[in-house]
Amino acid sequence: MTAPLRLGTRGSALAMAQSGQIAEALTAATGRQVELVEVVTAGDRSTAPVHRLGVGVFVSALRDALTAGTIDFAVHSYKDLPTAEAPGLHIAAVPPREDPRDALVASGGRTLTELPSGAAVGTGALRRIAQLHALGMQLTVTPIRGNVDTRLARVLGPGADLDAVVLARAGLARLGRTAEITETLDPMLMLPAPAQGALAVECRIDDSDLVELLSVLDHAPSRAAVTAERALLATLEAGCSAPVAAYAIVAEGEPTGSDADGDVVHEIYLRGAVISPDGARDIRLSRTGTPADAAEIGKALAAELLDLGADSILGQDGHAAAPGTQHIGSTE
Repeated sequence: MTAPLRLGTRGSALAMAQSGQIAEALTAATGRQVELVEVVTAGDRSTAPVHRLGVGVFVSALRDALTAGTIDFAVHSYKDLPTAEAPGLHIAAVPPREDPRDALVASGGRTLTELPSGAAVGTGALRRIAQLHALGMQLTVTPIRGNVDTRLARVLGPGADLDAVVLARAGLARLGRTAEITETLDPMLMLPAPAQGALAVECRIDDSDLVELLSVLDHAPSRAAVTAERALLATLEAGCSAPVAAYAIVAEGEPTGSDADGDVVHEIYLRGAVISPDGARDIRLSRTGTPADAAEIGKALAAELLDLGADSILGQDGHAAAPGTQHIGSTE
């Protein structure tokens, strides 16, 4: 009997849920059995702010286990991965992406515009902090860290001390908790993080059989969108804790040829933004192209942002928080 494949995962409820979903999908598609192997990362052990721990803090232990051969493949929240490739490792699949937008969970079922001036809103991402400040609603932005349950309890639990929290909709969806969302935030108000909602299925590059096996999980439109977003992030030389946002959509364009039977041309539409931590300055641009050119589209949009002064915003200690706030984010 063929031994089960060992899938490395962080031990949080969200990480276990998304890894379990990938395991089930792979077994359904190929018949191969998969067992989950919990790996504790530096980010899980530490209570320090993520920007002080460094980019990749939630993935380095998983990648070490992959390199050592103690697991066969790993599932990451793609937005946690450093933009530089890891030697000897390969992203074999980007499964269909969950809705990448941010979500608000507020007491009393309120939406963002229904929150009063001075309302306490919790979030762990500097990108969200910056965009909340940019709205000019005079919200009191409170930095928080912890898993989904911990964050929701700050609003919905018996000891609630916040009016609302903002977190990734994808995490709530994977945990079956979308009913608690009071508003899914329009990207025009809150542009997501690069690769938010996407997963990366990674294995050793020399394990050609497994590379081929995992490829059945790959979703080309999701991979193209994430490629564009991460190319923008890499060109800006910014990490996952920087106030950089990006959101790409792959859509069908008009058929080619003289009639409707022509080939369908797909188009990618990328929006990107760099926001100062206090929300006082932001630069937002967009660019379109074909999915085949996803990486070049991301690089070109980043270059335009830099031409308009994005480097000066990022240079304002882009990893530091706005006055009265501190970035202590986590992937949850």
